[in-house]
Amino acid sequence: MSRDQNAGRIHSVRIDNRTFERAEEFKYLGTTLMNQNSIPEEIKSTLRSGNACYLVQNLLSSRLLSKNLEIKIYRTIILPVVLYGCETWSLTLREERKLRVFENMVLRRMFGPRRDEVTEEWRRMHNEELKDLYSSPNIVRVIKSGRMRWAEHVARMGEEREVYRVLVGKPVGKRPLGRPRRRWVDNIRMDLQEVRCGYMDCIGLA
Repeated sequence: MSRDQNAGRIHSVRIDNRTFERAEEFKYLGTTLMNQNSIPEEIKSTLRSGNACYLVQNLLSSRLLSKNLEIKIYRTIILPVVLYGCETWSLTLREERKLRVFENMVLRRMFGPRRDEVTEEWRRMHNEELKDLYSSPNIVRVIKSGRMRWAEHVARMGEEREVYRVLVGKPVGKRPLGRPRRRWVDNIRMDLQEVRCGYMDCIGLA
């Protein structure tokens, strides 16, 4: 991974006597990896996978199934496809908004339109109405919960584990000028503030 946009086209990786060309992106265990570690592109890829579940989404608009069963189908089939590997995502408000838009789209298909009491015309449900009908945690809450569980798991690892060393390690060098990217650790700190544990770091809390 590199901040240089041309890194994947110019440089190659040489191990022993073999040379490997760098790729701009590739799939690894269901996760889309980018040469610039672009989380928005990975989220676009997962949303495309979620939209590809057309056969399952057709069941969500069926009148033969109860709403509770449709919610279970969404949470056990579609949601895991979209949130695969979400524990390592570093989200901004823009990405969170895209994920909520996707979930509201599925919920509108599930619950259908609502008839207005005044005009007696059918209309789309508002986001607040969908929130009241869908009692389960929304998609962003699910991501934050999984992210904090993963942070606790990594924090309890020993110092000999590579993942733990990545968590506590500090890269050598200086950041480039401009606004820095939001890091995964920054998301964890914000998640801890929401549960009123902002004064503690994830390692000490774990």
